[in-house]
Amino acid sequence: MISVLAQERLLGATLGSILTGIVVFEQRRKIYRSISDTQPQLSSQFQVGEPIFGKETRSELARMWNKGVDQAFGPAIHHLSSRGW
Repeated sequence: MISVLAQERLLGATLGSILTGIVVFEQRRKIYRSISDTQPQLSSQFQVGEPIFGKETRSELARMWNKGVDQAFGPAIHHLSSRGW
């Protein structure tokens, strides 16, 4: 049989978890409700436009980023690979 102290701790943990769950649920519900209330107003204010950079510029930036990462971490990767990592 579980001691009285253990039962009290288990009851306290259970009630605390339930209370925390209820509070978190209510807060999320209020947040989602406030977002959905302001969503139609925001969508009429802001129009989704074209991206700042075109497709070619984005692919060039990605290529340059990958090249920079390869140059920066290439020696470390080569060293770790030679050691069997």
